[in-house]
Amino acid sequence: MDSSSAAAFHAANAPKPVGAYPHARKVGNLLFLSGVGPREPETNQVKGLVLDAEGSIVQYDMEAQCHAVFKNVRAILEASGSKWENLVDVTVFLTNMKADFETYNRLYAQYFRDCQPCRTTVEVNALPTPIAIELKCIATI
Repeated sequence: MDSSSAAAFHAANAPKPVGAYPHARKVGNLLFLSGVGPREPETNQVKGLVLDAEGSIVQYDMEAQCHAVFKNVRAILEASGSKWENLVDVTVFLTNMKADFETYNRLYAQYFRDCQPCRTTVEVNALPTPIAIELKCIATI
C-alpha cells in the first residue's frame, strides 16, 4: 500500500501537533496515532505545570496529565472514525518512572478496565514539550 492511500486525520478537539505530522493515519483497518500529550486543546497549556525562567519543569500534576492525555487520545480516536474500545496497543513514555508509575498505573487501570490493549511503558529523559507523559497508540477502525 503506498502512502497516498493512507488517510491522515487532524482532530479539531485535540491539541495541535508540535511538528509536521497528523494526529493519526489510517492504513487498512489500522489507525496509528502520533504521540499524544496532555496539553489542553483550547489553551495549549498543561494543568498543574509550573516552569522556571528557563522553561524547565519545577512542578507538575501527574494525575491531571494522565486524565488529559487519555481525553486527548479519545478525541483523536473518535475524530478519526475509531473509538476507545478499539485500542490494541499503547506505548507510554514517562519522564519519571520512579515518581509517577504508581499514579499512572492506577489511572490507566481505571480508564482501561473494559478495554485492555497491549501496553509498553518506558522511561525517557525528556519529551519534546515540558510534559511528564506521552502515549503512542494503535487502534482498529
